[in-house]
Amino acid sequence: MEKVLSNARIVLEDDILHGSVQIRNGLITDVSEGVSTAGEDLEGDYLLPGLVELHTDHLETHFSPRAGLKWNAIAAIQAHDTQVAGSGITTVLDCLRMGSGEEGGFARGEMRELANSIERAGREGRLRAEHLLHLRCEVSTPDVVEQFSDFESDPAVRMVSLMDHAPGQRQFQTMDQYIFYYKIKRGLSDEAFEAFVQRRLEASERFAAPHRDALAAHCAEAGIALASHDDATLDHVEESIGHGVQLAEFPTSIAAAEASHKAGLAVLMGAPNVVRGQSHSGNIAASDLARLGVLDVLSSDYVPFSLLHAPFILSDEIETVSLAKAIAMVSATPARTIGLDDRGRIATGLRADLVRVHRESGVPVCRAVWRQGKRVA
Repeated sequence: MEKVLSNARIVLEDDILHGSVQIRNGLITDVSEGVSTAGEDLEGDYLLPGLVELHTDHLETHFSPRAGLKWNAIAAIQAHDTQVAGSGITTVLDCLRMGSGEEGGFARGEMRELANSIERAGREGRLRAEHLLHLRCEVSTPDVVEQFSDFESDPAVRMVSLMDHAPGQRQFQTMDQYIFYYKIKRGLSDEAFEAFVQRRLEASERFAAPHRDALAAHCAEAGIALASHDDATLDHVEESIGHGVQLAEFPTSIAAAEASHKAGLAVLMGAPNVVRGQSHSGNIAASDLARLGVLDVLSSDYVPFSLLHAPFILSDEIETVSLAKAIAMVSATPARTIGLDDRGRIATGLRADLVRVHRESGVPVCRAVWRQGKRVA
């Protein structure tokens, strides 16, 4: 089946072209300049490549909307998928947490069951976006490798990130940040908080290094993209390079971001950080990295629509960031980083994953979404 989307501002990886896109059998067969009288008139709206989301914790909020409460898995996935697709995201790596501890997490088997439900929902045609997996591995927990083993042969796993949320490092470089997250929000007494911190430090000292080594080795052998998380120092960056990391997620200092980018790692920051103008945890602003030319990828993290909204903000506010360059941060670059070379750009021969966006100023409007040529939103 053939269709033509005409009279669109087509956002290419390095330019914007006023023209038409031809689609046949789910693939882009032609991209041409000039207005065509044939096909669907997009009335001058933007036509973007389908957005590629590498890191979203959003599914967890549907699966466990309240502490201790678990929702029907299929219903939770469908609710999550509706928001994802409605935000222009056609490929999403759903984050599943590996490693349980007293500060949160899921028992062994729960994430495997959720992944099985994602696979089932896709097989039954329930989903608009394509859902793949990103395993968030808390390396300082004793059972992270055991939980990870449930996914060792799962082809849906496309990315693994190595995290350590122990106090005094990475995301929580200062105790003020840690106190807010783990004492004030939990209502712990001084004595209980001190004991909690000591247990976390001991667990990190015991488990973090061997677990990082084991998980990195498996990813290298299996060809799974590996990400660091919250690198703060040059030593952290060197450690990440040594483990074969390809993506630096949420570096917490400019020095770490610059060193990661210089070493060829794609630097990822949160799109909500761009929309809000700051990090929710008091770390560096994503827009500052964009101004320095060291921001490569955006993720929606906890607000799906931010992935569509943030690129327009960057292109509005930063002279050196064109709209085409900003859109590449949510499409071409994330796809390329994890080896999805069949999508992320509007080019002949690639998947017809496309998003129609109307935007004069302010918040963009997602008017239509196609995945492999089929309209899904």
